[in-house]
Amino acid sequence: MPTKKRRTSRRKSKKLPIQLKFAIIVVILILLSPFYYGYVLKFATSTWFWIKHPNEDESYRTYESFNIKIPKKYNIHGIDVSYYQGKIDWQKVKAMKEDEVHISFAFIKATEGLLIVDPYFQCNWREAPKAGIKVGAYHFFRPKRPGLWQANFFLQTISIEKGDLPPVVDVENLDGLSPAQMRKELNAFIIQVENKTKVKPIIYSGLKFYQSYLKGYYDSYPFWVAHYHQPKLKLADDAWKFWQHSDKARINGINHLVDFNAFNGDSLKFEKILIK
Repeated sequence: MPTKKRRTSRRKSKKLPIQLKFAIIVVILILLSPFYYGYVLKFATSTWFWIKHPNEDESYRTYESFNIKIPKKYNIHGIDVSYYQGKIDWQKVKAMKEDEVHISFAFIKATEGLLIVDPYFQCNWREAPKAGIKVGAYHFFRPKRPGLWQANFFLQTISIEKGDLPPVVDVENLDGLSPAQMRKELNAFIIQVENKTKVKPIIYSGLKFYQSYLKGYYDSYPFWVAHYHQPKLKLADDAWKFWQHSDKARINGINHLVDFNAFNGDSLKFEKILIK
């Protein structure tokens, strides 16, 4: 008995609508885009961070690379160093970055009192700018020593140039003098530095010392204030330029803990404070 051949039904393949084709192409391009992967990576990193640190304030969170909490409000960050940090690899310092946080500036200790020159000053002063870091020199002030002599000693040691941060006087204690006597010698230092450099020096101090002995006397000068491990500096925004908010940062290229600082302003304000 002859077998009947089965008829194979041939269905006409339906073509995809042009709109659907276009949508598929767009999705593929997005998936292959580095921006997409950057977004996914950023989202994944952020999610993992909040899993590890569920109770942290978003505006004052831990940056694990630096091993400290950093106030998120500020975009320009820096460090200050002295002989205590030893020999520094400034290229590694500059290359370090977590999210948008990286080192843009460094205050470098130059002198103290009338006789002490920091043994690492010249090396740090030479190498940090080579790495692209803006620098400023500071003098540790001793109120019992004549302010004028200290200023001359400081100025003989440093060599500031266009593009540097203003020179800094670091005053942290009375050394047994009255506040008025301390300010007399500090005035002599500041006036001499300003006269010789044509730049208003920055005054560094701890928050309590500033509030007790300096506030109201030097309001026309830029202040750099130390106030550690707090989400906010308890001063009016127009009262300060730099905030030393931690003394326990870990920085690549440095073998010891480092002070970490924020600048109060954007890149335009930062450029404005540099020596012209």
